[in-house]
Amino acid sequence: MSQIRTKDGVSLYYEEAGSGTPIVFIHEYAGDWRTWEPQMRFFSRAHRCITYSQRGYPPSDVPTDPGKYGQDLARDDVIALMDALKIDKAHIVGHSMGALTALLVGIKYPERCLSVTAAGCGYGSSPDAKIVEQTREASRETAKMFETVDFPTAAARYADGATRQTHKYKDPRGFAEFAKMLAEHSPVGHAMTMREVQSKRPTLWDIQDDLKKFKLPLLVLVGDEDDWCLEASVFIKRTVPTAGLVVIPRSGHTITSEEPAAFNAALADLIANAEAGKWMSHRAP
Repeated sequence: MSQIRTKDGVSLYYEEAGSGTPIVFIHEYAGDWRTWEPQMRFFSRAHRCITYSQRGYPPSDVPTDPGKYGQDLARDDVIALMDALKIDKAHIVGHSMGALTALLVGIKYPERCLSVTAAGCGYGSSPDAKIVEQTREASRETAKMFETVDFPTAAARYADGATRQTHKYKDPRGFAEFAKMLAEHSPVGHAMTMREVQSKRPTLWDIQDDLKKFKLPLLVLVGDEDDWCLEASVFIKRTVPTAGLVVIPRSGHTITSEEPAAFNAALADLIANAEAGKWMSHRAP
């Protein structure tokens, strides 16, 4: 098994394929290293692609110490992985929980990024403090569910969420695969990640000053049925000077596997234009 060790001693499992300009994929809360298979197969034809399981997601370590989880740790794990693999710069691609991590990597370590992609980003973000606290409380309740309900039941309940219904009905086979992989995760990892990362991470409005100064090529993708992230994605587009927005029709939250062709086409366009220095060429100098 291919693994790297972070500075605080957590082992992270990763896989890589292909050669060329590196792409690092960061999975969502309900995903793991396998989530990105449609992208690994497509982009590894011309790129060095790396996918990994975040801390709390087997076969990476699942710490039982809450102090081993946090948004800053998730951000720095990306750099630890790149350092271990001797990658100076990469296209950083994140989905959902991984999308905020990707943005924060771009903010904290812009010199390590060729571009950033944020897909399905923004759950829990709002300018309304009451809404933010409601979503934080919902995250704490979800963490409690993973601690108190038998894991197969809790995983199935989470997989069948409101913003994943388009995937469920449009692609039952693909949805079943997604739900099966989710059920293979760790209840400890899910509870810890939800409580220590999801319920405590900054909102997009909290980091808007940094987003206004963001200079890297940024691609924002969202499904038009992803009600939790649609408004937030528009906010990113309107806040980040270098952001391009793609809204995938008739699609929910799990767009990486629900609509891989559309996702891959948009990402390929970003990568090609970013590497050619043409991402913002549609605007007057």
